[in-house]
Amino acid sequence: MTEAQNGFDRLVEIMRKLRGPGGCPWDAEQTHESLKRYLIEETYEVVEAIDHKDSELLKEELGDLLLQPIFHAAIAEERGEFCMDDVIDAICDKLIRRHPHVFGDQVVKSADEQVERWEQIKGQEKRGKRKSALDGIPPHMPALMKAQKLTEKAARVGFDWDHVDQVFAKVTEELRELEAAMIEGSQERMEAELGDLLFALVNLGRFLSLNPEEALGKTIGRFTRRFSYIEDALQGRGRQMQETSLEEMDLLWEEAKRMEREGNN
Repeated sequence: MTEAQNGFDRLVEIMRKLRGPGGCPWDAEQTHESLKRYLIEETYEVVEAIDHKDSELLKEELGDLLLQPIFHAAIAEERGEFCMDDVIDAICDKLIRRHPHVFGDQVVKSADEQVERWEQIKGQEKRGKRKSALDGIPPHMPALMKAQKLTEKAARVGFDWDHVDQVFAKVTEELRELEAAMIEGSQERMEAELGDLLFALVNLGRFLSLNPEEALGKTIGRFTRRFSYIEDALQGRGRQMQETSLEEMDLLWEEAKRMEREGNN
């Protein structure tokens, strides 16, 4: 048994002990449902460590995330449903099935071709289990990510534009329709048109090979940094934002942007 396997088995046994007699009361009372929030939180913390390019933090957060499937498998094992070995066997079998160019005699010439092949095999596996080409998207996925998955699935069956110019025209059209809804003053229509505009922008991002969730996340990060710069600059002058004109704050905003461009964050 390798050192990695020893470590993994040790973690599984630690979880069994935590859940077992004389273990931890909190761990023992957890269920699949109660753990959902922690699975989501730990995933976001891993993403944050990746964004910060912090390898030590990433190592720690990956460990926290790894604990979650082990936790769920321990609960399932107690119920006689499956154990961690079953989970590992299932993913190993899936990886081998979906990489016939590695574990078989098929030939794949590019990453794009492999993605297409992966989806074909996946479709064969799910045949009879899904009624629509859009099935298989988690309902609780964040809206931008869900919109991207929907458009990707629709595009695979031919429901798509031919050129990015058509998508850009759709964005412009939806923007005009939102403006018309604003003039009309209907809150319900404005909401619908805003949603249509966002959906069109997600499609545009897909055509440009951009991830809308990541793009918006980076914009939020830039906004937060620049806003903090304004707060710090005003505080250094003994001023509050509430007593500062928008024009002055905008000058500080542009100053923050300039410093970012110069690499002085």
